[in-house]
Amino acid sequence: MSDLSESLGVALRWLEDGRRVVAATLVELEGSGPIDPGATMLIGDGGDVEGSVTGGCVEGAVVEEAGRILAGGPPVVRRYGISDALAGSVGLTCGGIVQIFVRELGAEQLEPLRAVADAIERGEPAALASLIDGPGAGSTLALVGDDEVHGRLGSPLLERNVAADLRATLGTGAARTARYGEDGAKAAEGLRVHLQPHAVAPRMIVFGANDYSAALAPAAHGLGYDVTICDAREPFLRSSRYARAATTVVGWPQDVLAGLRLSARDAVLVFTHDPKFDEPALLAALDSGAGYVGALGSRRTTADRNRRLREAGVAEVAIERIFAPCGLDIGAASAAEAAVAILAEIVAARTGREGRSLRAGEGEIRPRRAVATAR
Repeated sequence: MSDLSESLGVALRWLEDGRRVVAATLVELEGSGPIDPGATMLIGDGGDVEGSVTGGCVEGAVVEEAGRILAGGPPVVRRYGISDALAGSVGLTCGGIVQIFVRELGAEQLEPLRAVADAIERGEPAALASLIDGPGAGSTLALVGDDEVHGRLGSPLLERNVAADLRATLGTGAARTARYGEDGAKAAEGLRVHLQPHAVAPRMIVFGANDYSAALAPAAHGLGYDVTICDAREPFLRSSRYARAATTVVGWPQDVLAGLRLSARDAVLVFTHDPKFDEPALLAALDSGAGYVGALGSRRTTADRNRRLREAGVAEVAIERIFAPCGLDIGAASAAEAAVAILAEIVAARTGREGRSLRAGEGEIRPRRAVATAR
């Protein structure tokens, strides 16, 4: 399970039923791999298995490792890949090398695990840290919001530094492994701690209730976005097709975005096709902090809109941040196809890719997860 909320739900249910549970987490990835760090596989004492850490490449070996831990073995990090001696039986066919942290979850983990699960249910950001090395390997620390800490790692300095790094992961949404000295200070070597965030879903604010926003909303929701469709014209929002995958808001763009704090993970799209809505929306979007700002329209419409933005005093560097006409060039002819093209461009902008055909490129297909701001 790559989603923290899913793995927590299963682990807590098994633990509360009195079962023993081993958790295996993908903590480091070298080269390419089918699943991002943070993916967790759970093995119960009755032989039940939930989740995956590589999509099938090493799961059999991980189940065997879990059996050794249930028999009394200590927490362990196992390295699998084509350069490993086990390559013939468990090597990754995609050429990557993974490090899997395998440990038993016990009563001491219940409080931090439950704190994160409860925060996720309330819609609040939360993150979980697991100590990989040392006598306390397997210890767990949870951060809920900005400052609510649950669990222990054994050292006050380590706990403070880990909590600070957990806050940083909530900004990126990406799991990673950090290193600290034996005393808990930040260091290039020493104790490893796996940091796994559950950030609030990225937001997508769409201005304009029309066929394009209706087609985009369910697909964006499937990618994990919290979608809001806004229009100053209340009758345009009455159709039930908008509410199926989005929140609807009646209001002018500048009013909707006023005081709203967006991040590099968030997107603002302008589908209104009307200067009295387009320009206020883009001006507010550029000031919002959103990582992606896009607008529909023909090349002529885009050129005219950019001219008016310049006349309104918008700097050229700001105009260059706007993806317009938005979407990748895939020959989209319908609203549904345009939604595919636009969402593909948003993903490409986030990962720093150009969006060309995979067969025309070289290198890793799945880059290490990162957040990129718009151009």
